[in-house]
Amino acid sequence: MSDAVLPAQASPEADILSALGARSIVLVGMMGVGKSTIGRRIAARLKLPFIDADTEIEAAAGMTIPEIFERHGEPHFRDGEARVIARLLDGGPVVLATGGGAFMREETRSRIAAKAISIWLKADHDVIMRRVRRRADRPLLQTADPEGTVTRLLTEREPVYGNADLTIASRDVPHDRIVDETIETLHAYLCGQPPADLASAVR
Repeated sequence: MSDAVLPAQASPEADILSALGARSIVLVGMMGVGKSTIGRRIAARLKLPFIDADTEIEAAAGMTIPEIFERHGEPHFRDGEARVIARLLDGGPVVLATGGGAFMREETRSRIAAKAISIWLKADHDVIMRRVRRRADRPLLQTADPEGTVTRLLTEREPVYGNADLTIASRDVPHDRIVDETIETLHAYLCGQPPADLASAVR
């Protein structure tokens, strides 16, 4: 059989989309790990819409997240966050970046498990601190000891983030390298890799 008549190889992206069906991809993890940046690039690779849950929450509330925290408190924000994420998951498939605390809510975790593949972008404490220092609009870091707050949040949240379907290390390398790793990991998780001898046998 000549190469000219071999069927075109499906791309990993096409395989992932086919295996996802109506499910979404949800990125979870601490502030500063790159959920929005990486999420946008994954969405572009998969030709799916990208949605940032925080942006949607602000649009629904008509105010910024720092304003919601200041006026109504964190519990009110978390309730709204859960409602917005539920609505977005019903409209999938999309690539959805969530706020750092969203996955801590059991109801939201259950909804994500039912309607999406979850990916924990995991970064070390030092990487997170270096990145979050660049922005002054993190409500949870408006404390006398931001570094101590990050340490406490990591201790509380990492065991819960560990319930995500997949874990990808977020570190200081080019974004596209993280995206490539995520696509490879998603493909292996959703599609499996047929053994080489099986692949050659079916050709």
